Amino acid sequence: MNPILETNNLTKTFDNHKAVNNISLTINQGDIYGLIGRNGAGKTTFMKMISNLSNPTAGTYTIFPSSHNDDKLSQTRVSALIENLGSYPTMTAYDNMLLKGKSLGLTGDKYISETLDLLGLGEVGKKKVKDFSLGMKQRLGIALALVGNPDIMVLDEPINGLDPQGIIDIRKIIAELNRERNITFLISSHILDELGKLATNFAIIDKGSLIANFTKKELEESTKDRIEILTDDPKKTILALDQGQIGPYRVLDDNMIHIYVDSKYTNEIISCLYEAGIKINYFNVHNTFLEDYYIKLLENKGA
Repeated sequence: MNPILETNNLTKTFDNHKAVNNISLTINQGDIYGLIGRNGAGKTTFMKMISNLSNPTAGTYTIFPSSHNDDKLSQTRVSALIENLGSYPTMTAYDNMLLKGKSLGLTGDKYISETLDLLGLGEVGKKKVKDFSLGMKQRLGIALALVGNPDIMVLDEPINGLDPQGIIDIRKIIAELNRERNITFLISSHILDELGKLATNFAIIDKGSLIANFTKKELEESTKDRIEILTDDPKKTILALDQGQIGPYRVLDDNMIHIYVDSKYTNEIISCLYEAGIKINYFNVHNTFLEDYYIKLLENKGA
């Protein structure tokens, strides 16, 4: 894996309050990194610093192979959609794109139609932004962030306020940009179910500090579906599970058995135990998702 962004004890203080406190994080090229935390946790402040929109009070960050103090390079390698679109409502989408390109030293306008088409805005390029729907504005924000062909895109709540179809569309666009252009993403969102579908890595920030970071594979291993059963004969139950090649499973101290399989095997397990003449006293399908994992982690941290 090749690191593309690394922070080292990155800190931001406002009036003696540490909004971001000594965050050290490595993001590899091609990652889609999900940034999770409640309101006021420090997510947006962190994103602003690595996007060169706010100076850190202490600590450093490096965009490989360049340091963040090369402002011109940072403007083209890292692009951000944070808090607002950065567009002019009375101008058309086309003119907003052209203005952004000129600010980065780009010439011509071929990239404008290509980018607007990619974001599904090709037919409304001459329409003023103030007449856009929220979903169209979010798409335009991503289109503007794409100007200059960045290596890293930082998106703060890109699906906030969108309807279900709009959320799906934005998710598909991000996945395509990651796959086709190898763009690395850092995305914050309160819609953890959607973030769980999209991200390859996750970082949880609380009270300005990084309290956990993990890969999607690690999340899946920690949040596997399990079927919980309690029967009148645990030994006979284990034998039936072994004979039916059902598992893996674990027997708890109270004889509760946790079977770590997908919930789609529920009927198969019930049939297996029924055919073995085993009485089921308790049966529950337990699904744990990113949101549950996040809440449990905060509880364990005493946050």
